[in-house]
Amino acid sequence: MAAGAAGARAQTPELTKLLQQIKSADTNELAVSEEDGRLLRVMVATSGAKRVLEIGGAYGYSAIWMGLGLRQTGGRLTTIEYDPGRAKLAADNVRQAGLADVVTVIPGDAFKEIPRIEGQFDFVFLDAWKRDYKRFLDLMLPRLAPRALFLAHNVVNKQSEMRDFLDAIKNDPRLFTTIVAPSGEGMSISVKIR
Repeated sequence: MAAGAAGARAQTPELTKLLQQIKSADTNELAVSEEDGRLLRVMVATSGAKRVLEIGGAYGYSAIWMGLGLRQTGGRLTTIEYDPGRAKLAADNVRQAGLADVVTVIPGDAFKEIPRIEGQFDFVFLDAWKRDYKRFLDLMLPRLAPRALFLAHNVVNKQSEMRDFLDAIKNDPRLFTTIVAPSGEGMSISVKIR
């Protein structure tokens, strides 16, 4: 087996420790679970994603998981975090994980920052203010490449805060959607079919 293939699978003890430290410090429980992080990594890697956008980066935990998948695809992630303090910590965590060449952290309001980013995306992960999910879907749907994936977090445990979004992803003819719950929080996975 080639060294690169082994490195793509292995997670160093230092990285495991960093991920554990991020989760331990996350007293507001903003980060995804480890199970959801692993799912994000698998989805990024198996989809071959090259241009990934994360809306709601918190402390960089999910960005690290997706960044590990992007190491395998040669892609890049832009993550936007509203809170400047969390964005700084996210950038520090991404750097410590050795993924600063793959992940860019942008502090600011995603509704203002997204229009400044050119081009289409083939993978979007949404984990921001739940009541804004539908607005983010409306903003991003025209920016999704054909067969792009749009994933959203907390669609089971916070579904009462996003009924309009859940109706949209289930009924929009441009999307095919399923909902999985590796950790009980729930993740919607939608593919843009047209």
